[in-house]
Amino acid sequence: MGMLDLIERKKRGDALSEHEIRSWIAGVSDGSAPDYQSSALLMAMTLRGLDAREIDALTDAMANSGERLDLSAYGDCSADKHSSGGVGDSTSFLVVPIVAACGMVVGKMSGRGLGHTGGTLDKIQAIRGVRTQLSKSEFYRQLDTVGAALAGQTGEICPADKKLYALRDVTGTVDCTGLIAASIMSKKLAAGARNIVLDVKCGRAAFMQRREDAAELARMMVGIGKRAGRNVRAVVTDMRAPLSRYVGNALEVYGAIRILRGEERGPLYDVAIELASNLLGMHGVSDARARAERAVESGAALERFDRLIRAQGATEDVCAQPQLLNKARCRQDVYAAEDGYVTDIDAMQIARYVCDIGGGRRKMDDAIDPYVGAELHVRVAQPIAKGERIATIYANDPSRIRADLMQHAVRIGRERTDPIRWIREIIES
Repeated sequence: MGMLDLIERKKRGDALSEHEIRSWIAGVSDGSAPDYQSSALLMAMTLRGLDAREIDALTDAMANSGERLDLSAYGDCSADKHSSGGVGDSTSFLVVPIVAACGMVVGKMSGRGLGHTGGTLDKIQAIRGVRTQLSKSEFYRQLDTVGAALAGQTGEICPADKKLYALRDVTGTVDCTGLIAASIMSKKLAAGARNIVLDVKCGRAAFMQRREDAAELARMMVGIGKRAGRNVRAVVTDMRAPLSRYVGNALEVYGAIRILRGEERGPLYDVAIELASNLLGMHGVSDARARAERAVESGAALERFDRLIRAQGATEDVCAQPQLLNKARCRQDVYAAEDGYVTDIDAMQIARYVCDIGGGRRKMDDAIDPYVGAELHVRVAQPIAKGERIATIYANDPSRIRADLMQHAVRIGRERTDPIRWIREIIES
């Protein structure tokens, strides 16, 4: 059956067979399926939807379109995590070393930031000397010696997904839940881990703004993973305010290290412990939360993170001296204009501002300044007095500092609001 027949059938709402989907993905991979016909099929899928069998077939076909990592040597110990993208979300720098310190093996392949969300690779490369492009032999060797690696996805992993995502990005088909789930899970399955935890964001600064939509995506991905024989759980978390006090590449690593050093707590710590304990729980650890917390309190997680970044080429001792990551030349404090309570902190507005001063990308080839960003000194529901410091802006160009934008992002009112419930739902099936 040709591409035109597949397009016509999907337009009518028919389900495509596994063989048909595999044939299409093979054509995407070898170039025999024209982009214009693949785009038409993607639009038909977006409008008509995909059932579970179609999503499983699409996920598996994309996962098998290139190389797959083999982590079978680690048995049931292998672990991975995914985040749907957030502001001030540096949980990978906590979850990976915590879980590795507890005896699991974490081979995490991450991406770069685009738009308002920061990328794990951009953040870790704010540490001088760190390499993220590891060969397969280097990746496996680091898992053997350190128990953890944070690397960039190679071009050989899920190449069909890369081609289809590029088409979706320019054809208005990014927001199809089935296509999103297949795209994410194809990469997770190809990465080889037995245990996978998914952090699915909801709220104003998340891709899925409604909690119900985020939960639907989470259930879909958990189902894909379980039907493929993996242990998968999803945690739906709130993303209307920044998760960390720090927004910006180097600043977010700085904040994560302070948590590993036992110098800070807060929502970032809470969400990371939830994600780590779910991974440990899937591995059969009975006291998973206590083990995760002890890994931080004992310094074992900090030591594991230090080993990870040194193995990947770090030339500065940021675990002993996290202040080395504070390299911005200009700082300006921002103060409350009135008494009251912090009623809202707009994560999207803050992220866009950090992007505007050089901390993010509009296009994938844009250069970023890793040291610019913002530090928040308040949380939602906190009382505040006029003149009290609410934020600090870090920049390298003083002309780009806009204290008024930060004041607008941190809203103050007369009535106290409830604190944010960061962990909204845990999905196991």
